[in-house]
Amino acid sequence: MTLVSLVVWVADKAPEDEDVVAGWTAFAIFGLLIAAVVFLGFSLVKQLRKVDQAEEAGLYDPSDRTRPSRQGKGEPAEDAGEE
Repeated sequence: MTLVSLVVWVADKAPEDEDVVAGWTAFAIFGLLIAAVVFLGFSLVKQLRKVDQAEEAGLYDPSDRTRPSRQGKGEPAEDAGEE
């Protein structure tokens, strides 16, 4: 047996079927990732509500408002009667 074939033979051994398990560690990590996404979702909703309240309170300059155009780019809001 050459050195290369010996290395391939040693490295290519697969574990037995009864030795392969998913494990509780991976399950815990998966659960923590789900919890993180839920937390970020609630945090996003909270921040968006704060922005809406601040806009209703008049903290933003109304001249900064943009409206979407047909091309999807924001344009400054203009009065329909002015040209």
